[in-house]
Amino acid sequence: MPTGRGLRTVTPVRAKTATLAAAALTAALLLGGCLGRDAVCRDGEYPAKAVGNPTGRVCVRDGQDPPAGYVRYPDGKVPKHVDDEWDVYWRGKTVDESGNIVSG
Repeated sequence: MPTGRGLRTVTPVRAKTATLAAAALTAALLLGGCLGRDAVCRDGEYPAKAVGNPTGRVCVRDGQDPPAGYVRYPDGKVPKHVDDEWDVYWRGKTVDESGNIVSG
């Protein structure tokens, strides 16, 4: 039968282990959020490129057309996250009303 002394030494070890595990999980979640990639647009939206403006873009609700002065990015070349391949590619590129690259 365990003595009171044995119970006292086991309980603090378990509590310390649980506390360390919770702290590690919290740190991982916080760091994951800080190191995660920022989305260009929110869920339910897509980005559209500004016509005649190399850096302009707007987020449009899914199912709606881009507003006047903006065009859709070509399929397969849509930036999803800040600094991803297509976000970097489209920087400095200017498009016309048809979405054709005219400079950059």
